Amino acid sequence: MNIDFEKGDGLVPVIVQDSASLQVLMLGYMNNEAYEKTLDDGRVHFFSRSKNRLWLKGETSNNFLYVKEIKKDCDSDALLILAKPTDVVCHTGSFSCFGEKNTKGFVYELEQKISQRIDDKTENSYTYDLFKRGINKVAQKVGEEAVELVIEAKDNNDDLFLNEAADLMYHYLILLKAKNFKLEDVEKVLLERNKK
Repeated sequence: MNIDFEKGDGLVPVIVQDSASLQVLMLGYMNNEAYEKTLDDGRVHFFSRSKNRLWLKGETSNNFLYVKEIKKDCDSDALLILAKPTDVVCHTGSFSCFGEKNTKGFVYELEQKISQRIDDKTENSYTYDLFKRGINKVAQKVGEEAVELVIEAKDNNDDLFLNEAADLMYHYLILLKAKNFKLEDVEKVLLERNKK
């Protein structure tokens, strides 16, 4: 990947997003050395303008950012890094340098957790236990949760309605995994429909 470090006097801005939720975590700067170190190490390294040196994000806190994907912008003078944080990102103790963890996008983090529990065959896990019982049982559970959601929708208890909606979403994610699909696959269908 060719990056134009010269345009910014040897530095390019780097936006880091959570690879699961896509929440913006922070902004930093890289020079070529920090970029190469990031590629070699798999953790995000920056160039500190105030300290005038390379620094590994998490070098004192152990709250590292593990690189999942790196993209450059159209002018090759800025980077977007999708990363998996090990814990809070901001030095203030906040999840992100732009605030606390967003609920929007959490469903993708949940999808990854469900997938991991199934792939790792996590014992004593409801998720893995249901998955082991087969597609018919998973589909039946989704149907049960859908009916419960419809029943609660007819009443006026918002708390019960939202809890049933959450149960349906959770089991729907297990069903997608059982069918070897992801939410992204469903989003692609919706995106295509939206173009019509």
